[in-house]
Amino acid sequence: MYSIKHKNNRLFTLIIAGVLSVSFQTTSQAAPPPVAEIIPKHFDEHGSVRTDNYYWLNERENPKVIDYLNAENDYTRAQMAHTEDFQNTLYEEIKGRIKQTDLSVPYRYNDYFYYSRNEDGKEYKIYCRKKGSLDAPEEIMIDANLMAEGHEYFAVRGQKISSDQNLIAFATDTVGRRIYTIQFKNLETGELLPDKITSATSNVVWANDNKTVFYSRQDLETLRWDKVYRHVLGTDESADELIYEELDETFGTWVYKTKSEKFLIIENYHTLSGEARYLDADTPQGEFTMFQERELNHEYSIDHAGDRFYIRTNHEAENFRLMSCMAGQTARTHWTEEVGHRDDVFLEGFEVFKDFLVVEERKNGLIELRIRPWAGGDDYYLEFDEAAYLAYTTDNYTYDTKVLRYGYASMVSPRSTFDYDMSTRKKTLLKQEEVLGGYDASKYRVERLYATARDSAIIPISILRPKDLQKDGSHPLMLYAYGSYGHSMDASFRSHRFTLVERGFSYAIAHVRGGQEMGRKWYEDGKLLKKKNTFTDFIDCADFLVKQKYTSADRLFANGGSAGGLLMGAIVNMRSDLFKGVVADVPFVDVITTMMDASIPLTTGEYDEWGNPESKEYYDYMLSYSPYDQVKAQDYCNILITTGLHDSQVQYFEPAKWVAKLRALKTNDNRLLLKIEMEAGHGGASGRYKRYKEYAFMYAFVLDLAGINK
Repeated sequence: MYSIKHKNNRLFTLIIAGVLSVSFQTTSQAAPPPVAEIIPKHFDEHGSVRTDNYYWLNERENPKVIDYLNAENDYTRAQMAHTEDFQNTLYEEIKGRIKQTDLSVPYRYNDYFYYSRNEDGKEYKIYCRKKGSLDAPEEIMIDANLMAEGHEYFAVRGQKISSDQNLIAFATDTVGRRIYTIQFKNLETGELLPDKITSATSNVVWANDNKTVFYSRQDLETLRWDKVYRHVLGTDESADELIYEELDETFGTWVYKTKSEKFLIIENYHTLSGEARYLDADTPQGEFTMFQERELNHEYSIDHAGDRFYIRTNHEAENFRLMSCMAGQTARTHWTEEVGHRDDVFLEGFEVFKDFLVVEERKNGLIELRIRPWAGGDDYYLEFDEAAYLAYTTDNYTYDTKVLRYGYASMVSPRSTFDYDMSTRKKTLLKQEEVLGGYDASKYRVERLYATARDSAIIPISILRPKDLQKDGSHPLMLYAYGSYGHSMDASFRSHRFTLVERGFSYAIAHVRGGQEMGRKWYEDGKLLKKKNTFTDFIDCADFLVKQKYTSADRLFANGGSAGGLLMGAIVNMRSDLFKGVVADVPFVDVITTMMDASIPLTTGEYDEWGNPESKEYYDYMLSYSPYDQVKAQDYCNILITTGLHDSQVQYFEPAKWVAKLRALKTNDNRLLLKIEMEAGHGGASGRYKRYKEYAFMYAFVLDLAGINK
């Protein structure tokens, strides 16, 4: 299915699944890359014909496709062979910064303290608890290392404890496709129950009778979460009752329990709309009641605490506001306002306590935690004094408490967990992530920069760099961004980044449009028919960093994954000259073919993110930036592309086809490498040590291009 040609046009052929005859000649030169066979497939769309020469790579079960992917891996290994020792050095360095035997901060839920821990040399977490006190004997609920034995890939998700705390439900995936098997364990006896729910999502929740669970299933072709079932322990999954089916293919559905534990909620979600139904968790055999019917462009989500429902809604509030109502009076006409809308503040989330309300707000791109006493008095904010950071609430399961648990990190401050007394305003540091290897935060600085985009929008940039680094354009820089789905990329801590920074790199995050850092409009201005703002914002940030002499074009690198990989694909087509190298992780690059095929996972639920190409207006616009379709005969910078064969979010064939087309059309000899995890999905390898090796590989690619080999 492919041929391999030497640069002097002497043909090297291989016997691959009986497709090609072969003869080998010995050469001292590096082996040339695989060349994918051209098999044109024509699409007649909107009165014109679009040709896809590599559509055959979509056939996951075709042995010829697997052979081609293996050949790409072989080529990548050969091209990176000279860095193998360096990769091992980087791996040990990355591993050496992380405390290998460690545990999470325990949180209290009813009678128990729950936590997870890692053990040196083991890939996966061990999930534990202690009854009544942290001095009590440890109970191991799930040892993922034991369950992972015999599997190249393993993930455990969705752990939920029953109300009486005697049972745990959990979901496992041994492929990476995010299709799970839900199981149950008796925590008193340590025995796994015979109940198994196959081909499900990781979404499972207990009713209050400790024997009934609700869970969601996905369409096994599109992977859209479309059904909610009820299962009673001791019965076969074939007897499970379908409680709700979402028939609108642009919506998904899932189920959860409120903070009060009084209600089960089925939430139906869509890019621009939401809908919820509720059921008393004490009566799981009952019928769910509509909360507020869906309306176009009305997004809302709910929780319940005390005696009220709380609703985060964008009704007449672009940046969202917080409302509340009583059970039984949930239609929007009964909602009363708790926190009003503000043009300059995006309401991102909330936590409700008996005596306090805590609101997560985003202003000027940064999270602020606002505390309001219900009894009256002035609201106040927690103080964070760094230029760029991440703050968030976490593990607040108790309603009647004055203590807020929150997390904090910055690009130089390791992730920390605090308990904050909202009455006395005293904070207690429970734990800060320990960074080994002599890490010294004082050696680095974090800055908040602002680049002006071509349409005059002001784009924030968070940057980490060595404190003594001079701005003279001579230093390498890695620029990262995501820029889709309204997902904001905060300036948090990642110890592996110092693999670059300690070697003279700066590391920057461009907070481009398509995220929600600067409010809802920031998102609206980076999607649909304004999607190109995401790409030009990134390019303008890169230009700004070069002009301000933080780096230069021959020392500038870029990285993004998934939808951020789409961004990488767009910028290499638009301005490859601006970058020395680009790393595109699991990139969404074949926009038109994917969005024209409703059977491909996630397509139908994303029409309001990218547009529906059945409309010629959206088709033409998407075609004008789709990285795969816009590959042309030009020089390209050095590119590393990663993917997973079982990726459920971005199918492996998108990056595979992109590489094939780039190889055919690019006009220079810069590196183009495709690295495929044959036993993994969207998140890459599942074990933590395997993940360290992925970082080491990526950084070896970048550092090698920067001329740094130690």
